[in-house]
Amino acid sequence: MQLTVRETAAYLNVSEKTIYRWIRSGDLPAYRVHDQYRFNRVEILEWAAAKRINVSPDIFVEPESAAGPLPRLADALRAGGIHYRVGGTDKAAVLRAVVDLVPLPDGLDREFMLRMLLAREALGTTALGQGIAIPHPRSPIVLPGVRPSIAVCFLDHPADFGALDGQAVHTLLVMISPSIRAHLHLLARIAWTLRDAEVLAALAARADREKLLAEIERVEQAGTPPAAPGDGR
Repeated sequence: MQLTVRETAAYLNVSEKTIYRWIRSGDLPAYRVHDQYRFNRVEILEWAAAKRINVSPDIFVEPESAAGPLPRLADALRAGGIHYRVGGTDKAAVLRAVVDLVPLPDGLDREFMLRMLLAREALGTTALGQGIAIPHPRSPIVLPGVRPSIAVCFLDHPADFGALDGQAVHTLLVMISPSIRAHLHLLARIAWTLRDAEVLAALAARADREKLLAEIERVEQAGTPPAAPGDGR
């Protein structure tokens, strides 16, 4: 869905003036369409996650909302698996190792997926900061009928993904979703969960599967997180 300036401002809980300021600074991903700015809903949510900006719940409302319950983050992690000592010393080599390793649905060509991931990184980093990145094609991996999954990949050697905070990436999260709605929901869950110091510590320490899932479960069951300080408004 292509969002207007007004819709984007409402979803980010800021004024339209702030949206235009972010556009002028080159910070906010935007597109010119017939002399008007338009925004991609998924890119906006990913940008907000990287900036630690709380978004309006309305950003998740779509016509498909009645299609079924939204996935839990812990369940998606169980489906995708937790993978240790993933090889590669630079971004391209790491992404190739990840694509070769993570479970993919039948019919999703691994070489094509790798090219899409590399193309997306050429547009801008998918690193969220604090050593974590969510590599994905420009259009999310959405496969109707598949089980939503997130593969956690701990890198054997931290790699430079050009993160805004300057930190090398030690953990990748690779998402596959049955719908855009599920993708947005899981991305929001990730952004929420990564505000928790114990979850970040478990990821940095490459905690074992049981420990990491226990921390995720704890945060998911805790309810709505408080607003993050310094959200850029």
